[in-house]
Amino acid sequence: MSTIRTVPNVAASRAGPGEELHCTPVCAKPRVRDRIFETACDLFYRHGIRDVGVDMIATEAGTNKMSFYRSFASKDELVAEYLEQKSREYWVWWDGVVVAHEGNARAQVEALFDAYVKTTCFAGSRGCAFANASVEIADEDHPARHVAVRQKTEMRRRFRTLAAQAGAVKSDELGDALMLLMEGGYLTRRTFEHGSGPLQAAALTARVLMDAYTPADAFAQRRDLSA
Repeated sequence: MSTIRTVPNVAASRAGPGEELHCTPVCAKPRVRDRIFETACDLFYRHGIRDVGVDMIATEAGTNKMSFYRSFASKDELVAEYLEQKSREYWVWWDGVVVAHEGNARAQVEALFDAYVKTTCFAGSRGCAFANASVEIADEDHPARHVAVRQKTEMRRRFRTLAAQAGAVKSDELGDALMLLMEGGYLTRRTFEHGSGPLQAAALTARVLMDAYTPADAFAQRRDLSA
């Protein structure tokens, strides 16, 4: 009979902002492919894609290169799958934050940035996995780059939609400004020590942007509806 032990859920540890690390009972010996994938995801995020090779992944996963290539056709394929997983986790986080403020776009934007600041400032954060990958991968035909571009395109669409729903006078412009704010915050997290960078001001800045682009009468109407 297989021994059951409790181990950290690696998917949660590489989750998007707002998702908590928790433990899940699993068999003592997970599938080799799963072990390789979870190990690679952790290494890619902590050390970068270029610095993590197949040998390192296989060694850290307690397997070998033969098992690696039985599970994945190439490192490129693995990197793309890593970002696909990150994307799924990120939108679970996003949807979980905004659902509490359904029908109030401004409150949804504010909640997103509040949660973003709180969870991106933790000590182990390495910023945005998609932005990091885009910097490392110059080849526009790389499958992982396609995932990163699709992720950021969807983020832009969502911010523009929220800006329009909030009644912004130039909704596309506000949506892009909010995205730039979030993207810049991720970058400064890579530069400044934990708790010392301008990321701390992102939530306040988001509110200032919303005020600047949203007519006062629209704000009053939203306040009345939420009262």
